[in-house]
Amino acid sequence: MNAAASGIQVKDARAARIVAALGNRSIVLVGIMGCGKSSVGRRLAQRLGLDFVDADTEIETAANMTISEIFALHGEPEFRRGEEKVIARLLQQGPQVLATGGGAFMSEATRNAIKANGVSVWLRADLATVMVRVRKRPTRPLLQNADPEGTMRQLLEKREPVYALADTTVWSREVPHEVVMEDVISAVESHLNLRTDGTNSKEGQNG
Repeated sequence: MNAAASGIQVKDARAARIVAALGNRSIVLVGIMGCGKSSVGRRLAQRLGLDFVDADTEIETAANMTISEIFALHGEPEFRRGEEKVIARLLQQGPQVLATGGGAFMSEATRNAIKANGVSVWLRADLATVMVRVRKRPTRPLLQNADPEGTMRQLLEKREPVYALADTTVWSREVPHEVVMEDVISAVESHLNLRTDGTNSKEGQNG
């Protein structure tokens, strides 16, 4: 067997251990808009052989309108109520990689549902990083004002203490998405008490 083929098998075995340890739980990515949940999530799902699901896309499909339209027609409170229901439904369909909207984790009901049915990963990013990214997509409802950077700063200040309740944290920064994806894999392995040799770390410590 050549080295390349051996490397593929090692990666597949690593992915298989994670998926087996997850059971029916999902890996749920949380964090502020622009932190890379969708970009990293797609790569993570492919790496683990799981489905990737974007909660915002599912909300738009369920409502038959865009998130901007939902905000404009019904307001944020109604959007959040629908978001809770959609995420609760999606969490029954694991294992999968689920990317949530920036405000989803603020809901206690959603946090409890994720705790029961998933492993939450906070993709943490600083203000400068997320502003570079969100300026590429100027349709985000919460930033439709004269001072989007000030709004983003306030959102980070308000939300970061809640994001910190996630099971594990990974820094999202200006590196290739694959690098952050590998950091997520390592963080999830640590949370699941998996060693790189495939044994349970607690078992290894005890025996």
